[in-house]
Amino acid sequence: MVITQCKGYELEKEKSNTSEDFFNRSEVTIIENGQEKTVHILYIRYFDERFQEFTPYEKDPIFTAVSRDIAFKDIVALVCLLENPGYRHRKRVYINSEREFAAMFKKVNLSKLPEIFTALEESGKYEISSPLDYIEQPV
Repeated sequence: MVITQCKGYELEKEKSNTSEDFFNRSEVTIIENGQEKTVHILYIRYFDERFQEFTPYEKDPIFTAVSRDIAFKDIVALVCLLENPGYRHRKRVYINSEREFAAMFKKVNLSKLPEIFTALEESGKYEISSPLDYIEQPV
């Protein structure tokens, strides 16, 4: 699986009677078996305000890769895909449970994320041979 892009953004209201402004979308684009796919993770924006509770990060942007500031919303889809590789077969995933959202960050080795984003900025891709390489193993 080759990652070619990770980004996140806040949704904005398209109509006055919709609730898009309460949600964020994080996307990860991958190439697998010669096919490009984008996985969209839609989640409640409130989780962005509380990311310090389930990650080691203290402020947003959480780190810098080359010259790009990486925000928390930029890593969400990547973390979800690493934690649950089955998401690569889905186009959209909606997470509205804080418990479920926090669980995505419990096992993923977040210290490896800067390496992934640096490679994306430098070469436009990053190859993952096994998502298990990014899951913290019990000692």
